[in-house]
Amino acid sequence: MGVPLRKNVQFQLLWLGGAVSQLGTTMTTLAMPLLVVALTGSYLLPGVIAGARAAALLFTLMPAGVWVDRWDRGRTLVWSQSVQALAAALLAAAILTGHAYVVVFVALAIVDGVCTAFSGPARTAAIQTVVPRDQLTTAYAQEEARGHAARVAGPPLGALLMAVGRALPFVADAITFAVAAICAWFARIPARADQQPRRRMHHDVKDAGRWLWHQTGLRNLTIIFLVLNLLGGASMLPVFALVAERGGSGIDTGLVLAGIGVGGIIGSLLSPRITVAPGPLMVAVLTVFGACTLAMALPFGVFWPFVPLALSAVVTPLINVSVSALHTALVPEDMMGRLDAISTLTSRVLTPLAPALGGLLAGVFGGAVALLAFGALILVTAAGAAFTDLRTVVPQKP
Repeated sequence: MGVPLRKNVQFQLLWLGGAVSQLGTTMTTLAMPLLVVALTGSYLLPGVIAGARAAALLFTLMPAGVWVDRWDRGRTLVWSQSVQALAAALLAAAILTGHAYVVVFVALAIVDGVCTAFSGPARTAAIQTVVPRDQLTTAYAQEEARGHAARVAGPPLGALLMAVGRALPFVADAITFAVAAICAWFARIPARADQQPRRRMHHDVKDAGRWLWHQTGLRNLTIIFLVLNLLGGASMLPVFALVAERGGSGIDTGLVLAGIGVGGIIGSLLSPRITVAPGPLMVAVLTVFGACTLAMALPFGVFWPFVPLALSAVVTPLINVSVSALHTALVPEDMMGRLDAISTLTSRVLTPLAPALGGLLAGVFGGAVALLAFGALILVTAAGAAFTDLRTVVPQKP
């Protein structure tokens, strides 16, 4: 048993850097579409920009996962977050100088996506390096709480900053990425002692892919995440449209989206106590998520979507922490970067389509109809998951 997690300086520095940078990211997650809609009047273009970022992330994930297993993971984290800080600063400069063209948003979104492809696996591997195995579930729960706390404060703060000045949320985002890079530097993540022999990249990827394919339950869970990420991601722009259709402002939208953070914090506190197997838990999460997506369309006013968003967010950390713990128990340490990349790629390969799909349906049919469609599809996915083999067997320690 190592030192308590709260005294683990390396983990706490990683956690602090992640918390600060995620606050900046959630500010711009709202500010970017609001700004683009204000400039162009289109709900589709914010989806195209978000889709470009997601596509860049996905195309880079596999080589990034291999390189993270080969390189110094701490330095990879520092450099990727430093470049993200520079990209956010350039976007702020473009807005301040009147050059906030859609192509600029797309180009810098692609840079951010590529950097995220490196920082994600590097961060996962770094946490496993500095946190003892018996404390990892608690660490994952704290990671979930960090993200959802950022979602409480980020959207309304982003809307407020943009009301003061359109570039301010992006200036803040640049500062937060710089802080995250500094925290990662001072965390001094140790390099791996057992460096793997260098082989052709496709051999490394093939080994990891073959391993995941033979883990039937984990493989099926990853495929279900694919559908959930597509439908859940597509439902976000319809929420923006629904609030606007009901007369809400940008700040109102930020307050509604804060429901995701409130529910997520509650779920993060509950997640270490949940002992349900990942398979049955996934079915329950899908059912709650689908019902809440349908409920957002109910005609109860501008702020009503806050309630179903918060309820759906309560169950999200439960499945995320459960599956993260399962990965820790099953995945060999020397394959962690590649498996994280493969799992993320598989579960998010359709996410570049999600914002554009959500924006298209919201623009054509309105926010409420789009949410009803996505909610119904999530419930269909829950029914399919109930009849899918999601069993996983964790090997016993000798």
